[in-house]
Amino acid sequence: MTITAGTAHRPPAEAVEEPRQAAVVPPPVPTPGPPKRRPGQRIVAARAALRRRFRSTVPARLRLLRAATVLLAVALGSLLLVAGVAANGTWDAVADRDAPRTTSAAGLDLALNDMDAQAANILLSSGNGGTGELVTPHAKAVTLYGEARREIGHDLRTLSAAAQGDRTDEKTVESITDDFAEYQELIGRALENDRRADGKPDAIADYRHATDLLRDSLLPDARKLVSSNNAAFDSRYAAARSALSAQRVAVLVLGLLLLAVLGVVQWYLARRFRRNLNPAVLAATVCALAAVVLGTQLLSSSATHLKVARHDAFDSVVALSRARAIAYDANADESRYLLDPQRRTRYADSFLAKSQELYGIEGATLSTYDARLAATWQDYHADATDLRFTGEFRRELDNITFPGERAAAEKTVDAYAVYERDDRKIRALLAAGKEQQAVEFCMGWEAGTSNAHFGAWMTALDQVTDINRAHFTSSVGEGRSELSGLLPWACALLCAAMVLVALGLRPRLAEFR
Repeated sequence: MTITAGTAHRPPAEAVEEPRQAAVVPPPVPTPGPPKRRPGQRIVAARAALRRRFRSTVPARLRLLRAATVLLAVALGSLLLVAGVAANGTWDAVADRDAPRTTSAAGLDLALNDMDAQAANILLSSGNGGTGELVTPHAKAVTLYGEARREIGHDLRTLSAAAQGDRTDEKTVESITDDFAEYQELIGRALENDRRADGKPDAIADYRHATDLLRDSLLPDARKLVSSNNAAFDSRYAAARSALSAQRVAVLVLGLLLLAVLGVVQWYLARRFRRNLNPAVLAATVCALAAVVLGTQLLSSSATHLKVARHDAFDSVVALSRARAIAYDANADESRYLLDPQRRTRYADSFLAKSQELYGIEGATLSTYDARLAATWQDYHADATDLRFTGEFRRELDNITFPGERAAAEKTVDAYAVYERDDRKIRALLAAGKEQQAVEFCMGWEAGTSNAHFGAWMTALDQVTDINRAHFTSSVGEGRSELSGLLPWACALLCAAMVLVALGLRPRLAEFR
């Protein structure tokens, strides 16, 4: 057998593996970067970016300015509405509550004094059981007594309704009502005893009890009501004035902010859109300015009218109402002085005290009062700032405000001086034993008598009171009128300002849609 070397164990051709070749990885292809720009191209790109930013921020700014304008206008209008409602409520309180309560209390004080004075006059003029009656003075006294009693009933009903909710005033009114019922019973008993022959002593005794009740309880309570209601009126007045002052400051602040925002809107439109003025925004600014002026004027005039009504006018009304009540009480003291010999010293001292309350002269007595009054009054006429006296007349002369008021007040003091001299004549007649002449001079209504001069004094007092009442009423009316006239205009102007701003910005915002 033939062996061929190197061939016996060769694998088949298809089983022979070819030697492996390494995989060829192509080199990475570089990513092309942004082409380098020239300086001019970079400027163009920056301008395009700014334009895109401009177009995205300008509408937002315009809307923000519009919203700020609307919010400030709404806030200002709301403030004016709130202030207007509060001011209207103040005028309602002043005219319909505070002033009537105070004058009703003062009227009650006056009517109580008048009723007691007329009761004394009835007893003084009735004679003895109808014998020796002074017909005209007696009939006049009976008529005035009835009128005063009806006035007291009316004032008590008014004050009772007004006192609801104020426990102190409620108790005072209840006390007056109870005491007045007792007082009427005592006076009724006195008048009944006076109709009997020789019943005058019993009538005088009953009258003493009645007038003591009047002095010790009824009059102090009535004057407490005057002071209480007047103090409450003054407190509400001070609060209202303070609120008006704060509201005026707030209106000015909001108004200035609104005008500043409108100025910024105008400036921004001129700067961004290359226009000098936007007519609609300019008109809105004018409307806003007019609204601020009207709102400020509204609040300032309300405060002014309130001051005139409360202090310039009503302070004098209160002082003169007190003077009238004191005058009737003093006039009653003259009748009591003649009626009750046992109490003449007491009633003389009481008359002097009331004279001092009206026209106070330090250290004056009944014998020196007339001369001192004439001297101090002459000094006043020489120099109106030289007021060497006190009392209700001094309060009025210190508060002269209106045309004709000083002349009317001076006429009142002149008439008062005449009445004071009549009082000395009554006392002189009585001291001379001429009691019947003293009574006739005190109670007569003929020209030249004490009652006639008292009536002239009250007429003069009413004239100066009427001047102040008229200005009180006119101030309330003017305050309400300005409120109803200016407030709608101010609010309408603010609404117009908001609409005009919206119209002025609308075309500019449309450019970005």
